[in-house]
Amino acid sequence: MFNRIPDQRPDTPLLDLVQSPTDLRQLSRTDLPELARQLRAFLLWSVGQTGGHFGAGLGVVDLTIALHYLLNTPDDSLIWDVGHQSYPHKILTGRRDSMASMRQKGGLSPFPKRTESPYDSFGTGHSSTSISAALGMALGYRLQGENRRTVAVIGDGAMTAGMAFEALNHAAHTRADLLVILNDNDMSISRNEGGLASYLARNLKQKMDGPVTAALFKALEFNYSGPVDGHDFSLLLPALERSLQCPGPQLLHVITRKGKGFAPAEADPVGYHALTKIEPLAAVDNTAKRPKYCNVFGRWLAETAARDSRLIGITPAMREGSDLIEFSERFPERYFDVAIAEQHAATLAAGFACSGMKPVLAIYSTFLQRAWDQIVHDVAIQDLDLLLAIDRAGLVGEDGATHAGSFDIAALRCLPGLLLMTPADETELEAMLTLGYQYPGPAAVRYPRGSAALPQTDDAARLDIGKSRVLRRGKQVALLNFGPLLDSARQVADTNGYTLVDMRFVKPLDSCMVEQLAGEHELLVTLEDHAIQGGAGSAVAEFCTQAALDTELLLLGIPDRWIGHASRSEQLAECGLDTAGIETAIRQRLQG
Repeated sequence: MFNRIPDQRPDTPLLDLVQSPTDLRQLSRTDLPELARQLRAFLLWSVGQTGGHFGAGLGVVDLTIALHYLLNTPDDSLIWDVGHQSYPHKILTGRRDSMASMRQKGGLSPFPKRTESPYDSFGTGHSSTSISAALGMALGYRLQGENRRTVAVIGDGAMTAGMAFEALNHAAHTRADLLVILNDNDMSISRNEGGLASYLARNLKQKMDGPVTAALFKALEFNYSGPVDGHDFSLLLPALERSLQCPGPQLLHVITRKGKGFAPAEADPVGYHALTKIEPLAAVDNTAKRPKYCNVFGRWLAETAARDSRLIGITPAMREGSDLIEFSERFPERYFDVAIAEQHAATLAAGFACSGMKPVLAIYSTFLQRAWDQIVHDVAIQDLDLLLAIDRAGLVGEDGATHAGSFDIAALRCLPGLLLMTPADETELEAMLTLGYQYPGPAAVRYPRGSAALPQTDDAARLDIGKSRVLRRGKQVALLNFGPLLDSARQVADTNGYTLVDMRFVKPLDSCMVEQLAGEHELLVTLEDHAIQGGAGSAVAEFCTQAALDTELLLLGIPDRWIGHASRSEQLAECGLDTAGIETAIRQRLQG
């Protein structure tokens, strides 16, 4: 058991012998517990150097070793769901010496990535996809006459999503040779909620008290076995061997402990879900930190709920990430964590709205994509009174393309009747949440990850639907800013004498302001932390075309390619959305 994160790279002589799973298979079974200890020590050290997901990886160290020991990877396909669990897998598959580059620009991805290694059978940045992908692989191998095994390792939190059960249902019909390992640690990021979590806990207790039939999985025609201790090789290896040898759909229930082997993480699996990079003491800034945008939302939610008993707070398993902590503690009867079920979250909110309540759905932009059909059919078409608090909008830094919120504007602005707002600072966020909450229909506020910006003027809290505000009057060029790039836009405007407008609303667009600016300036430049295609700049371009405005347009945003993991500042620079990039793009257009 480790009690602290090592300051220096630990001594790992046995782990150093394992450059690939082929090396691992040369070891004796009696060597595996010591290998697991050394792997945990190395994982503790490496994540301390880079930051990243932490507790889930510690929990599956033994399972990872056992799977690569028995499977013939990469010919056999091994899929991790979600990718939070994959760090030990990366260490054992030839990437140990590259772990120091994790989550950095040009370095290792924090999730499985097919282009990074042949051992990464499927990219799993989001949860609950592994069984569907594994089933497709298993059926493909069968059709091609290939004798290759397919294993999906899915956490009990990820099993809460409907997609997982859709795949289980179909797998039973196909009778594919597929092994699903249910990694049961009673956790997602927070404690698991819902009937499945209760069922698994009850089934585990009954199994300990005496024989029991796992009725749920047997009803789905899976050959169920377990539960088995996922940290005891003497039990885990034989159980895996039996499941791998059986034909048809198999489900092996494995019990693990999130944060296993690191005492602080075992005691606080929520707090140690991930680590930030451990900085030297001399580099630590002890000045007061700005609240994050999600903290501003969390404070607003609790304060509004105290005034309005109709407010309902809903999250798809992101209590901590979206900061519903205070709300959930003060108003537990109005707090609903629906687990990893974004589609259900949206329609549940729609149902609350139909009952006369005032639902607020707090959801990451990248997860909102999963609920798109429900937002269209169950919310927008019915013009329901519902607020979407869209967290992690835009580029999110080290988690990379899978978690970037690059497409929510394009997805939402085409929906009739929906109010869509882009705050530039802390005060605007609070004001827009209030306006969206009071709006008698579907409304959305998108805000980024990270510390909230301070307001730059005294009128930041004054809002009228569809109205922008002019922050600086200038000549030749007008910058139309949508959202969190306002600081960079102001620097460019001040340096070059340009006009600067905080647009605030994507829908309805302040078309009167756009028309006025077009008549007074040679070039209109739109700025947004979103894909250029279909984004706020596209809305401006559409209006200018429809109004036959004779003006030049420059649309700046996330270009038409996937932006890899790096710091947010590095990503913005790569996209030309930092101060230097904005100035260069404008200068080139004017010269051209």
